[in-house]
Amino acid sequence: MTVLVLGGAGYIGSHTVDTLINDGYDVAVVDNLITGHTAAVNQKARLYIGDVRDKDFMRNVFQQEDIEGVVHFAAFSVVPESMKLPLKYFDNNITGMINVLEVMNEFDVKNIVFSSSAATYGEPKQVPIKETDPQVPTNPYGESKLTMEKMMHWADVAHGIKFVALRYFNVAGAKPDGSIGEDHNPETHLVPIILQVASGKRQKLQIFGDDYPTPDGTNVRDYVHVLDLADAHVLALKYLAAGNDSDAFNLGSATGFSNLEILEAARKATGKEIPSEMAPRRPGDPSTLIAASDKARKVLGWSPKYDDVEAIIATAWKWTTTHPEGYPQN
Repeated sequence: MTVLVLGGAGYIGSHTVDTLINDGYDVAVVDNLITGHTAAVNQKARLYIGDVRDKDFMRNVFQQEDIEGVVHFAAFSVVPESMKLPLKYFDNNITGMINVLEVMNEFDVKNIVFSSSAATYGEPKQVPIKETDPQVPTNPYGESKLTMEKMMHWADVAHGIKFVALRYFNVAGAKPDGSIGEDHNPETHLVPIILQVASGKRQKLQIFGDDYPTPDGTNVRDYVHVLDLADAHVLALKYLAAGNDSDAFNLGSATGFSNLEILEAARKATGKEIPSEMAPRRPGDPSTLIAASDKARKVLGWSPKYDDVEAIIATAWKWTTTHPEGYPQN
């Protein structure tokens, strides 16, 4: 029996594929390689290059593989881009999910683990955020992820397709041996951008907004190591395989770090000066996102191994220094 990982050539997906294989799973990967990299995929996994919006392609994959569960990372995920191109996000993310659920139903595959997001909550009413808190997205990316969650709910009601939605916050780090890591073009995530400055690829870091209602005026986020996220996806698969009901879980460290605090931690982890400047706020960015993840720890048995942000950044720095040009071209 095979686990099908959609978007498994991307950053979080490739680390999850690697973790699944190391845990003894048979893995197939679907990726259109728009943001993914063939070199990121563990060679023991079978890679199918295509788009989840192509139903005939997806049917072909399901015909070739004896699939027991699906892990879904195949979504666009850049908040500022979603504000400029909302229809692109709805087309890719929502249309893709429709196809995935329809083909799963056709082939009687009943379990899906979904990479959701803290962006479904929008500007939180309380911190840390709980799974039961209102979901009121402030950007099209978060709206698309919330819609995908609702679609899975109704597919469960109608077809018995059980799901786990994992809502996570800021992801960082890399496999500690430096073999796989984060490589986006253009890069939009804070930690790799900081490390591009540290390695001389950028002149300085821009911090977007210093007038938020936070202790130092900059955004506060909850950072989780990518391998801890990968572990949670494996635990969620096991949770569903055991016959449990559909559910949603936050994944986070329960500790918030401001952009300025992350910058200082990166200076310590790299030993580099890392010049920075303030820039205007970006539209759609909530001021503070911190997760209450005690539910995942209790129900899934999730126990993050990385709880020190400097150590998380150090693993990303290992990837950056050993792969200065990122992955080779597909």
